[in-house]
Amino acid sequence: MLNQGEPPSRRQVVGVLGAAAVASATASVPAAARPGRPAAVKPTVVLVHGAWADASCWQEVTRRLQCHGHPVLAAPNALRGLSADAADLNSFLAQRVTGPVILVGHSYGGAVVTNAVTPAVDVRALVYVDAFVPAQGETVLSLQGEGADPAALFDQVVHEQHGEQTVDLYIKPALFGDLFAGDLAPATARQLAAAQRPVALSALLEPSGPPAWRSLPSWYVLGTEDHILPPARQRSMARRARSRIIETAGSHLVMLSRPGVVVDAVLSAVRATA
Repeated sequence: MLNQGEPPSRRQVVGVLGAAAVASATASVPAAARPGRPAAVKPTVVLVHGAWADASCWQEVTRRLQCHGHPVLAAPNALRGLSADAADLNSFLAQRVTGPVILVGHSYGGAVVTNAVTPAVDVRALVYVDAFVPAQGETVLSLQGEGADPAALFDQVVHEQHGEQTVDLYIKPALFGDLFAGDLAPATARQLAAAQRPVALSALLEPSGPPAWRSLPSWYVLGTEDHILPPARQRSMARRARSRIIETAGSHLVMLSRPGVVVDAVLSAVRATA
């Protein structure tokens, strides 16, 4: 404290200036960044592809989410069996992710994320994209609809391993563009048809387990021009799961043709579960 008329000492001047500097620096730091107030951790968005696709189908969705500052992982999906694929995803989540997770599944990947949630991972929400959302005991093929004829839709490749036969299904190239990618450029559809990864028939026939959507909030991006998973069937599954439905004029590959819609749905899930 200075007495009136008394010249300040060097120590007093330094003390006053130091206090002013600390006060100024503290005022310039946002409240969330100050000690004792850690910034909220952004959830990791984990993207799970479906049959006849691979993780590259999420490239544009990934880019946009990363621009929003979210960590993103596009998980591999072996497409070999529903319980096995769900177990693989569980291992992936447990070993590669820390903190909260938003789990996103496309097509058959929707059935996988439905079966993959365990207490070991902090999954906050599910986002389905033109996806299968099975209840316990249902199969992906049964949810496709009674009018689906596998022989008319798929080319089959039978191979034997360890004494067991596996039937792999490929969408017939002549049908791929219309069924799967009707709103993409024809050249792009042909490239995707050539590179499609098969799904084991047994995976589509395996009954689903207890569904994660019974205990988690979910969002559903519904492509109204999807010709492989009928929109009416999608709407029915989404309503049963009490999902927030976002409809868009897109094909089965809506994450390629309408990536912004998918990103908006994911961001809505993030905000609602923060």
